Amino acid sequence: MKKEQNKVNKGEPKRPIDVLFDKYAESHQNSTNELIHWICVPLIVFSLVGLVWAIPFPHLEFLGKYNGFINWASFLIAFSIYYYYRLSPVMSYLMLLLIFAMSFFIVQLEKVEAAGGPALWLVCAVIFVIAWIGQFVGHKIEGKKPSFLEDVKFLLIGPIWLLHFICKKIGLRY
Repeated sequence: MKKEQNKVNKGEPKRPIDVLFDKYAESHQNSTNELIHWICVPLIVFSLVGLVWAIPFPHLEFLGKYNGFINWASFLIAFSIYYYYRLSPVMSYLMLLLIFAMSFFIVQLEKVEAAGGPALWLVCAVIFVIAWIGQFVGHKIEGKKPSFLEDVKFLLIGPIWLLHFICKKIGLRY
């Protein structure tokens, strides 16, 4: 995938999100590494949300019948979406939609667990480890260290960096 830089008029400062994407792209130039990222980054997001979802959450009486809708992942999701919103409202909406879809599958895994299948945390832990191994293999191929080793916020940038390619492809300004 050829890296496109956002067209910015001379004298017009880049948006913070574009600066972050440019910096992230520096260690993601190899097409094999990019392909690995397209597979592994969504799996890491899914598995991380699932792992946090699996942490027992206290029963809060005031929530009544809605108790099952709030868990530790709710806070992770809220923080992430807020961070994305500060960078780009459009990206935050897209990530929220993706996380809703992931949440559906996490709930399905909870149902599988309740029916005697493997525990949600175990499935997510296996996915998490395999996806991170893939990420490090990709960076070994790339020959550059992962961006997050320089700045931890790049752990949050990876998912929207992938989304920005989709936005560009369909002509959606983010």
